[in-house]
Amino acid sequence: MALLVTQHVRRMRGGAQSHLMRASDGNFYIVKFQNNPQHVRILANEFIATRLAERLGLPVAPSEVLEVGEWLIGKTPELHIQAGKQRTPCRPGLQFGSRYVIDPLQGQVLDYMPESLLSESQVRNPEMFLGALAFDKWTCNADGRQVIYWRENRERKYHATMIDQGHCFHAGEWAFPDSPLRGTFTFNCVYQNVRGWESFDPWLTRIEQLDENVLWKVVESVPPEWYDGDTGALEDVLTKLLRRRGKVRELIAEFGASSRQPFPSWSMKATAGAKTRG
Repeated sequence: MALLVTQHVRRMRGGAQSHLMRASDGNFYIVKFQNNPQHVRILANEFIATRLAERLGLPVAPSEVLEVGEWLIGKTPELHIQAGKQRTPCRPGLQFGSRYVIDPLQGQVLDYMPESLLSESQVRNPEMFLGALAFDKWTCNADGRQVIYWRENRERKYHATMIDQGHCFHAGEWAFPDSPLRGTFTFNCVYQNVRGWESFDPWLTRIEQLDENVLWKVVESVPPEWYDGDTGALEDVLTKLLRRRGKVRELIAEFGASSRQPFPSWSMKATAGAKTRG
């Protein structure tokens, strides 16, 4: 059952033109609308990929189906989609909501952390970047890995959380055109301690052993309007996703052999047999 959005707070940055809003459960959410400039499937991608990442034990913000009514949109001029000089009201109905990671009064959120701070271990869970790499290779994330960092007021170090899964499955294309640098994080420093396949566990093994019933269960909760009711296309992309479980090691190995040379502590010999697995 969808949560009702009760309050608009402000517009957010980014290509999807999302909004920070408050829902009937009292929590704040980053809301993406069906008529966002990227594609309606972005909402389905966000929901499916976020729920799967959560099942794999990766740090993601909880996701919900939210309902935004015509009354709130009509009373809130900021709730529009901007395309050049044209302004179109946000479409009412069911939208995707990603819960704001922490109440602004209880802590601090950063949407960027310089490489110098990442290298100085200012993040409590740096291993999540390796799980995120396995996940993004599996889902063919067409965007670079997006992360936010948050901490409670009394804490010194930050927690890293995965956000913006909308470009998984190649965004609105629902295809898997793999390339070595696709779906990777900006800075190599997060990969510097990789020494072998064990560095990507438990997430890599969980992907390879994922029960297909888990995937289909997640999909049951996706509103049909988020993929134009095209169940055939949805089933096709999910069937391909299941087949890709055995390809993730190969894709990670290709990144390791790329011009970025992301794994300085892992010899190329260690990746040589990757294509024979899965």
